[in-house]
Amino acid sequence: MAEISDKPLVDPAPVLRGHGLRLRLWDLESEADLAAWLRGRTDPEFLRWNTPLVREQEPADARESLGSHLDTAKGGMGMPFCVTDEATGATLGHVGIGVLSRPMRSGRVGYWVLPEARGRGVATLALRLAGRWAFDEFGLHRLELDHAVGHEASCRVAERCGYLYEGTARGAMWQAGRHDAFRDCHLHARLATDPEPELP
Repeated sequence: MAEISDKPLVDPAPVLRGHGLRLRLWDLESEADLAAWLRGRTDPEFLRWNTPLVREQEPADARESLGSHLDTAKGGMGMPFCVTDEATGATLGHVGIGVLSRPMRSGRVGYWVLPEARGRGVATLALRLAGRWAFDEFGLHRLELDHAVGHEASCRVAERCGYLYEGTARGAMWQAGRHDAFRDCHLHARLATDPEPELP
């Protein structure tokens, strides 16, 4: 059984392939990656359901935000994957794994898809790839996924990937665009021992 490594996971960074997708580490030195990160994180639909601690507004903000996500990989505490089209190399979105507890081997997943890539099952397929990696290679036993109540698209992604609904976490997320008001979240989770769901 795999164990969570104490070694940084950046070199070599994992590259995951499947379902027509290629998942790789985001590149902080790539202007294209920074532009895609900023576009994804400032998209109105993203901001409708997510409220970052610091809202990115310009390239410098994107560099700082992406850098903080990449630091989790350097510390062996996560992996922020850039989701790309295997055939064209076009950036489609993001799926990230973060460690919640090393002793409990638990983590959390999050994802977003750029507007032009929505409606193609990208989030579902990327989450399946990243989740399998987290269990098989990163050594996690449990992955949690939460989303704001009412975010039906995210709920469908969770269900298609075998993340079972476990309840409502009250006041667990900020309201859209605010840091002084809260909203409820639906909590889903998947175990490494759960059967792999069939693709729709």
